[in-house]
Amino acid sequence: MSQPTLTLWSDSDFFSPYVMSVYVALQEKGLPFTLKTVNLDQGEHLQAGWRGYAATRRVPLLEVDDFALSESSAITEYLDERFAPPEWERLYPHDQQKRALTRQIQAWLRSDLMPIREERPTSVIFAGEKKAPLTEAGRKSAAKLFDTASALLAHGRPNLFGEWCLADTDLALMLNRLVFNGDDVPEQLADYAAFQWQRASVQRYVALSAKRAG
Repeated sequence: MSQPTLTLWSDSDFFSPYVMSVYVALQEKGLPFTLKTVNLDQGEHLQAGWRGYAATRRVPLLEVDDFALSESSAITEYLDERFAPPEWERLYPHDQQKRALTRQIQAWLRSDLMPIREERPTSVIFAGEKKAPLTEAGRKSAAKLFDTASALLAHGRPNLFGEWCLADTDLALMLNRLVFNGDDVPEQLADYAAFQWQRASVQRYVALSAKRAG
């Protein structure tokens, strides 16, 4: 069977943490894909001519032949089912409970911790920006992140569930919003984020934003 044609749509700055999650997933699967961009600042994603207009009008958007899918967690779960292990690399743990926990972590990172996301945008990571000290709300959000991440990593291993999973990348990115700004982050969590950030698929995405900025 021939491989489908895959196209990933990103923001033109490559700042989106959700695009990054899908990009890493495609890289880990070893799937060839075309990368295209849409300029969010100019509102290109809100124009009816864009492929994602009929979906959620957001990035990431993944096209698989004539099928288009938006929302990063939906895309990565689809990829892990469509290009399933063991033929393709695994994005989610084999164990059912660990797989459910991985999805829980991803959903939490996408729906909570808003003060961190607002006060430490991904431009801190990908463009080297520095932001003002955290507000009280930001400090409370950071404390919640640290408590939860510390509990998840209390086993002392470098990955959440033994072998790497996609939630490792997502959690590392959230922690690095603070690390890259120079905020105080518990050493164990900073080390975990640094280890995850060296993964080849992650570094390929980081290089995209660095090239754009340069």
